[in-house]
Amino acid sequence: MRVVYFGTPEFAVPSLRALVGEGFDVVGVVTRPDKPTGRHRSRATPSAVKAAALENDLAVLQPERPSAPDFLATLTRLAPDLSIVAAYGHILPQALLDVPARGSVNVHASLLPALRGAAPIQRAILAGLTETGITIMRMDAGMDTGPILHQVTTPIAEDETGGELTERLAELGAEALIEALTMLDEGGLEPRAQDHAKATLAPKIRREEERLDWSCPAELVARNFRAFDPRPGAWTMGRDKELKLFGAKTVDAAGERGRVLAAGDELVVACGAGAVAVAEVQPAGRARMTARAFVNGRGVAAGDALA
Repeated sequence: MRVVYFGTPEFAVPSLRALVGEGFDVVGVVTRPDKPTGRHRSRATPSAVKAAALENDLAVLQPERPSAPDFLATLTRLAPDLSIVAAYGHILPQALLDVPARGSVNVHASLLPALRGAAPIQRAILAGLTETGITIMRMDAGMDTGPILHQVTTPIAEDETGGELTERLAELGAEALIEALTMLDEGGLEPRAQDHAKATLAPKIRREEERLDWSCPAELVARNFRAFDPRPGAWTMGRDKELKLFGAKTVDAAGERGRVLAAGDELVVACGAGAVAVAEVQPAGRARMTARAFVNGRGVAAGDALA
């Protein structure tokens, strides 16, 4: 089967590797253009998917706009049997989805129709869900609205971070994808329409959502820590400097919300109800460090207010 693969971040790498390992003919890998990085944005950093594709000697395409006519012509010339999309970063137009003879399928990190959109993993943790999973779906021009081919569920651990859940779902997605393609080849999959009335959304995380709201109960504050660990990091302001905080757990303490109640091996910070104990801190422009190292460097002290 001739496959064109669309993907960009680390989440999409296991599925690409699984396709290669299972002997699929990956005739092209489509990913976002290299990202300018470095102090003067003078260095071009390839996506995780591009790096994996080059390791496997696969052809890489990086259109600025996948909806452009020249890219549609390029894809048509590749004559794929199937397109597979995993966290590519663009909504593909119907004309592009229709190019492969057997259509296009998507690897999505939620149990659709729940959590349609760009940030299903972080939104699942923020919502306090105890279960999530992978959906393999046939794509249409909507945002994660196509019929379901295959689903696999997995629990979310109470202390699981967004990074940890992303890694698990990436591997689970690769397994589910191969299972779905195998069943498709054997004629054993019937697409199932989504119940659109039950749909929920998982839009892209906005920067203001990453800022900790100390007026919330400690349980909700801790979810923010977990959802944004390790990236982009939940943040607050302390001594007029931005601080990213990691490794929070709820503790039985109380005080003025946002006030540092104790500063030692952990920072204990009061919330709207209860408090959280913070294990690690990353001051702006510096590496992530233990709370103790931050306190010893006089970054914060008991009695300080975070906002």
